[in-house]
Parts: sequence; structure tokens; C-alpha cells
Amino acid sequence: MIWMSWRQFRTQAVVGAVALTALAIYLVILGMQIRHSYDAAPALCQSLGDGCTAPMNEFTQRYSTRLYLLDGLLIAVPGIVGTFWGAPLVTRELEAGTHRLAWNQSLTRRRWLAVKLLVVGVAGMAATGLFSLLLTWAASPYDQVAADRFTTLLFGTRNLAPVGYAAFAVVLGAILGLTIRRTVPAMALTVVVFAVAQIVMPMLVRPHLRPPVSVTQPMTAETVRNLSSMKADATVRGVQIPNAWVVSHGELLDSNGGPVEPTRYHECVLLGPDAVPECLASLDLHVVGSYHPADRYWSFQWLESAIFLALGGLLTGFGLWRIQGRFR
Repeated sequence: MIWMSWRQFRTQAVVGAVALTALAIYLVILGMQIRHSYDAAPALCQSLGDGCTAPMNEFTQRYSTRLYLLDGLLIAVPGIVGTFWGAPLVTRELEAGTHRLAWNQSLTRRRWLAVKLLVVGVAGMAATGLFSLLLTWAASPYDQVAADRFTTLLFGTRNLAPVGYAAFAVVLGAILGLTIRRTVPAMALTVVVFAVAQIVMPMLVRPHLRPPVSVTQPMTAETVRNLSSMKADATVRGVQIPNAWVVSHGELLDSNGGPVEPTRYHECVLLGPDAVPECLASLDLHVVGSYHPADRYWSFQWLESAIFLALGGLLTGFGLWRIQGRFR
């Protein structure tokens, strides 16, 4: 049964292998270029004599576009695998009528489905995992400088998480196909459901996988410069902690813990963007927020991967029950 499943899947496997080989060659070349630029940065810093901020900013800007495009591609790969490998897995048999022959052999329906899911699921996880491994390796110097691996895009395209996504997507596509019994609708619904899962996880689930740590962040001039925005009601966005994940922050507070006096705040804002950081820093302000420390990164990777694997397991259980029903 494993050999038969592989023979039916070999065309998709060959196409995937060719695409993955091309990506691997590009990622190896890109990784070497990134490392060469990163290794040259210390000498450039010494020659400038005024710190390493400018060379490192230039370093990240040089590679950010290419890496973001690769990140976007890797985010989509599990969905593509689930749509084109998972969804037709059962519907192809049902639409062609070959399931009648397959299910009247000595092999049980449940074993037939389990083997198919195993072959295609392992192939999808292996392809996605190799892409993730190569991208993680190629981008590691960039990620070290950028210090933002908890962001939604980067977290889902590094290390273990993409493998869990791929396992879930393949099973999702196959079980939707088994339920709907039509290939095209199953493929379309796989795309929609997987996209929803990719949105819900980082926005609603991931922040609560572990209780966040509370922090009081002094609003120094450097902190103010790095903010993404400041609002008229004296609330801030974009408080940054290197390699950590800031999940909430609110209004500016004075040294006594009360809201900043609006008049003093607006006086600083009216001075113009160049003078705002120093002016606000002189007011001795702070903001209270919560964050997940950098050392939680791997626990979040394991937890999120386990969640998607568990969802895939539940769908598999449903499919093994559903396949025992009546099919024409």
C-alpha cells in the first residue's frame, strides 16, 4: 500500500523536488552573501569610529526585501501543499470511482486512508521543513541583527513551526476532500480554512500560550525615537525590547504613576519630530506593558507546532471515522 501510494504521488513529488532544489541553491548562495556582508561589518564599524548603527541598518536594508519575499513564500507553502497534495488525495479516487476497487480488497478503508495520509503528510512536512531549515540558516545573521524573530511573519517561517503547519494543512485538505467529495471545492475550502488558522493563531492564540511578563519601560530619548507611533491621547505603540515580544503597552505615565499632564505632553509634540525625544525624556515618563522574553522563543515554537499537530491528529481521527460511512 505504501508503494502504491507513492506511485500515485510521484508526479507531485517530482515537481516539489525540482522546486525545492532550485530554492535550496538560491538559499545557499543568499546565505553565503549575507554571511560575507555580516563578517565585513565589524571592519566597517571600526573605520567609521561612531558605532555600528549605520552599517547594521544598511546591512538589514540590503537583504530585507529578499528575505521578506522568501518568508511570504514559506508562509504560503503549507497551504499550497494542503491544497494541491492533500485535497485531491481522496477526492481523486472518489471522482474517478477507483475507490470501489481499492476498498474491496483485503486492505481496510481506515488503513488505506492512514497510509495515504502518512505518505503525503511526511512528504509535505519534509519539503516544508527543509525549506524552513535552509531559510533559517541563510537568514540567521540578519535575524541576529534585526532581533525581531517573534514577529508574526518571522516566527511562522523559522525552525519548527512550518513543519506543524504543513502536517495540519495536508490532513485538512484530505479530510475536507473526504467530506465534500469534490476536488475543486475542497481545494478552495482548504485555502480559506488554512488562511483563517494562520491569522487566528498569531493574533488570538499565540499571545496566550504562556502568561506574559509585566515590565515598566522608561521613555528615554532612544526609546521614543524607536516608537512606531505616538497618539494625541498620550498613548504609544511600538515599544521595543530586543528579541522579545511586546504584547501590550498603553498610556504614558509620569514619575508618580499617574497619566502625563496633557499640556506638557502636547508642548513637547508641538516642538517637531527632532525635538520630541529629548523633550519627552526630560519629563521622566514611563509606560507599563507586558511581553514574552526572548528565552521563551523555543517553548512557543514547540507549543505552536504541537497545537497544529494535535489538530491534524483530531482531523485524522475524524477522517478514519468518516471513511467507514456509505460512498457511492
